Formats: sequence, C-alpha cells, structure tokens
Amino acid sequence: MPLSEHEQRQLEQIEQALYAEHPRLARIMRAKDPKVHYRRRVVQAAICFLAGVAMVATGFVFRYIGLEIAGFVLLLGSVLWAVASYRRMAGVLVGRTGGRRRRRDRRAVNRADGGMMERLEARWRRRQERGGR
Repeated sequence: MPLSEHEQRQLEQIEQALYAEHPRLARIMRAKDPKVHYRRRVVQAAICFLAGVAMVATGFVFRYIGLEIAGFVLLLGSVLWAVASYRRMAGVLVGRTGGRRRRRDRRAVNRADGGMMERLEARWRRRQERGGR
C-alpha cells in the first residue's frame, strides 16, 4: 500500500533527523539498501562503457585490431551489466521479485496452511456437513 503525501513527508523528516543525529548509523543502514548497490553497479558499468569506447577509438587510431575487439567486448559486457543491474534496481523500487521466488513463496504458504490434501479434506468435510450434495 503506497504512503500518503503526509506520511511520505514524515518519513523524509525522520530520515533527515537520523542523518543529522547519527550519520554513521545512517551510512550503515543506507549501505544495506539494495537500491544503493544496484545504482553503484550501473555507474560502474557506465565507467566500463566509457573505457570501452576509449579502447575502440584508440585501437582505431593506432590500427590495433586486438584493442578494438577488446574494447567492443568491454562495451557489450558493460551494457549487459548495466541493463541487468537497472532491471534489478527497478524491481526493488516497485517491490517485484523474480517468478521463482513467487512460486516458492506460494509453496511455503501452502505448506503453512497444511497443504493441498488438508484443504481438500476440509472441503470434503464441509460438503458432508451441508448434506452431501
């Protein structure tokens, strides 16, 4: 459930007070936030991308085909890394997880409820109590 504007403002005030009073604790808590790590990875991938562009340009100017190939591979790898990190960061921001986790969570819920057989038995008992339709 999204927060109202008033609640968001209160949360921001609490965060600012935490940063002012306990900067070390705030820094530690911020480091555990997955958004920070994914954002850092996107920035690192952008730096690798720029290094790859520099390698391709240098290889082109000095006619080193090996340097051009290595730069292109670095470009391609950094783009893939940035896209994957950005998708994970966006998923964290909207609260999405991978499909596999959802299935596992459903299985855990089913086990916590007693499983499929117990649900079927409960339905059977209710049906018998109503007259066996």
